[in-house]
Amino acid sequence: MTDETPHPVRNRVLQFLEDRKEDIQREWVATPLFSSRNRADSAEEVAALLSGVKEVIHGGAEEDPSADGFAMVRTVLGSLAARSAGGPSGSSRPDVTMLKQPLLRLWEQQEVSGNDAYYGALILSTALSTLRVALLEIELSAGADTILAQQEQLAELSTPVVKLWEGILAIPLIGTLDSMRSQAATESLLEQIVKQQARVAILDITGVTAVDTLVAQHLLKTAMAARLMGAECIISGIRPQIAQTMVQLGIDLGEVATRATLADAFAYALRTLGFLVARTDEVK
Repeated sequence: MTDETPHPVRNRVLQFLEDRKEDIQREWVATPLFSSRNRADSAEEVAALLSGVKEVIHGGAEEDPSADGFAMVRTVLGSLAARSAGGPSGSSRPDVTMLKQPLLRLWEQQEVSGNDAYYGALILSTALSTLRVALLEIELSAGADTILAQQEQLAELSTPVVKLWEGILAIPLIGTLDSMRSQAATESLLEQIVKQQARVAILDITGVTAVDTLVAQHLLKTAMAARLMGAECIISGIRPQIAQTMVQLGIDLGEVATRATLADAFAYALRTLGFLVARTDEVK
C-alpha cells in the first residue's frame, strides 16, 4: 500500500499530524484508554505514541510492527498492554484501536481532495492498525514470559529439598516427572548438598505415578550427580507395581541403594552416618 501512495499525500499527512498535534493529543487523552490515568502521565504517553506514529509514516513503514517508530514507544505499549489486556472484540476493556476514530475524524476535517483524502486516511488507519499488532506482540510476549516464570516457580515448589537430620536431605517427588522437573530437582538437591554439607540424599518417589525408562534415567543422573558431590543417594518409595515395571523394562539402578519406604531410607541413612536410634525404654 505504501509504495503506491503518492508521496505528496504522505507529506500532507505528516503536516496534518504536526499542525493538529494538540487536537489529536487532546482527543486521545479523552479516550477510555487514557481517561482513568493521571492527566500528566496520559499526556506524556499520548505524545510519545503520536511521535511514534509520525516516525513510521515518515519512513513509509506503517505496515511494519517492528519499525523504529513503534520500537521507540515500546515502554508505552507495554503500559497499554497491561491496561488493555488485548481488548478483544466485544470486550469492555479499552482497546488501542479506539485511537483511530478521532484521528480519522480530524483528518476528514482537512481541506483535502478526494483521492488524497482517501490515501491519507488509509495511511493513518494502517499505522493505527499496525500499532495494534505491535501491542499484541508485546502482550503475547509478556504472557509467554509469565507462563514460563510460573512454570519455573511451580517446578521449584514441586521439588522441595527437606532436611531430615544433620547431613541427611530428602527430596519427595510427586506426580509426573518430565525434563524440566527433573532438572529442577537435580539443581535444588545439589545446591542444598553443598549448602548443608549433606552426606546422604534421599530421592523419594512414593508419589510418582509411573516410572519409565526416561524417568529412571533422570533418577540415575540425579543419583550420580549427588555422588560426585560427595553424598550417597538412596531411592525410596518404589512400589510393587513400579518395581515390576522396572524389571520388565530392564531398568537397572546399578549401585544406587533402594528402600521400599522413606522411613526405611531414613533409617538406612542414619546407620550410614553412624547413628543408632533406639527406644528410650531400651536404653540402660
